[in-house]
Amino acid sequence: MDKIAILDYGSQYTHLIATRIRRLGVYSEILDPTATKEQLSVYKGIILSGGPASVYEKDAPSVDPEIFKLGIPILGICYGHQLMTHILGGKVEPGKGVGAEFGKAEILIKKPAGIFADFLTGMKTQVWMSHGDKVTKLPAGFEILASSDDDEYSAVGDISRNFYGIQFHTEVKHSTKGEQILLNFLKICNARRDWDLKNFIDSEVEKIRTQVGDKKVFLMISGGVDSTVAFVLLNKALGPNRVYGLFVDTGFMRENERVEVETSLREIGVDNLHVYDATEEFYTALEGIAEPEKKREIIGRVFLEVQKKVSSDLKLDPENWLLAQGTIYPDTIESGGTKNSSKIKTHHNRVPEIEKLIAEGKIIEPLKDLYKDEVREVGQKLGLHPRMVWRHPFPGPGLAVRILCAAESDLPENSAQLDHDINTFLLTKNSHLKAQTLPIKSVGVQGDFRTYRHPVLLSGPADWSELGALSPAITNKFDQINRVLYLITDDITPTFSPASLTKQRSASLRMADKIAMDWLREIDEYKNVWQMPVVLIPINGDAIVLRPIVSEEAMTANFAQLPMEKVKELAAKIMASGQISAVMYDVTNKPPATIEWE
Repeated sequence: MDKIAILDYGSQYTHLIATRIRRLGVYSEILDPTATKEQLSVYKGIILSGGPASVYEKDAPSVDPEIFKLGIPILGICYGHQLMTHILGGKVEPGKGVGAEFGKAEILIKKPAGIFADFLTGMKTQVWMSHGDKVTKLPAGFEILASSDDDEYSAVGDISRNFYGIQFHTEVKHSTKGEQILLNFLKICNARRDWDLKNFIDSEVEKIRTQVGDKKVFLMISGGVDSTVAFVLLNKALGPNRVYGLFVDTGFMRENERVEVETSLREIGVDNLHVYDATEEFYTALEGIAEPEKKREIIGRVFLEVQKKVSSDLKLDPENWLLAQGTIYPDTIESGGTKNSSKIKTHHNRVPEIEKLIAEGKIIEPLKDLYKDEVREVGQKLGLHPRMVWRHPFPGPGLAVRILCAAESDLPENSAQLDHDINTFLLTKNSHLKAQTLPIKSVGVQGDFRTYRHPVLLSGPADWSELGALSPAITNKFDQINRVLYLITDDITPTFSPASLTKQRSASLRMADKIAMDWLREIDEYKNVWQMPVVLIPINGDAIVLRPIVSEEAMTANFAQLPMEKVKELAAKIMASGQISAVMYDVTNKPPATIEWE
């Protein structure tokens, strides 16, 4: 079987490259950049991934220069493009403001050859950028294939040696011709297209049997597609008598979640499902905790404590059982799960206690190399009901990571000047919206790095087109901002309200979330929207942020542009409860903001 090697420099998208190559029918493997030229010589092509480092920094990850003598086609993406340029004698420098690009951009094809063989000279195509550094001088033998307004060397190539470098990410759906570029690279590699997910299921079943041996598996089931597909796959490999499912009610579930999960799982034959109410354990452990990373770590620890308690109550011998998780790749890569990646946030299934168990071989994660769209396809192939396969993603920690907590205001010291500068910038864009920086922070991802920065709230008459253009313009220009919100309800002066994680705040969010989910189905947009987190933030008491996004694999996303009049009707329904001070709409793509706020 022909294979493509992907050298991992820590990009949030490295495994997405592998996914795209596999979906084009060619088997791909992710390797450490320390792979030798002898190891790489058996591959039909090599891809150098993106990553958070700068090639000119001390100890920046590199590659054996000898691989460029193998005669194998090489494609460098983002950092990989810069690294190839650097090694072969070109020059890479910091972007210095205007050279940095995050989000959508447009490139102009200048030479339709190599990876652009079926493009046309002068053709423009949308791509997805996420970089600070840029190439400023090409190595000998390279020429420009495509340019953006801010980067002359957006795509380059040495066509005689089949070396190509691109500054954008072909692997994300927002690069509209990205799949065609990757397909052209595979054609250059003369790689046979004979891989599909049926191969994955067959090989994973064998891996599960090998890893588990004669032991049994204990799996915590959330009711979401990941844990459900993991459960069915484990049953296929081991049989129902060797797989035990536990559903934990954390107290942070959605309205009627527990009943729906039990009903849905029993419909697919889960007869030994055990339900445990851990509400008090979770609220007690999280009392007074505001910092997002700390919340996630505590939640992960309490899940393990509950698992141990239930195992003890059921008299399960720990030496004869492994703990299974429905972990998928975004969980690991955003937790800094590869050697060169930057931690975006710690997922509850990647806390230190879990990492220790992984190192001891006591954890099994059959879906850890898949993305959500692949998990859904595997679920369909395994015969799961579409209702379960297409259920919206819901975080393991539940509503706990959608309730922002803080003891004091967190406005930047220069907030007045920052607001003035943003409002002045809006005027240069012919916008009459008003901007106000909020006194809270949320998690983002920019240039493969985790950011923890402020949202800015825009208010005034606007449509999605204007907001869609302004949002990336603001986050690209103002480095203290990683998220842009739009005020749906009446104008307010944002004021911080000290807040902690309480049952009352959970109830308020649960109410708003139920209204929002029902509304999404009523307007027939549930399947079009990948996910719609509803977030509670401590502004003027408690405000709600709606975060509907469109995506396929969760590593990149656009905010969903739902009918504005319908959104206003939804906001009115939420406000009618009297528990909420305002309703806002998150108009930020990913990057620069993550899908979840924490």
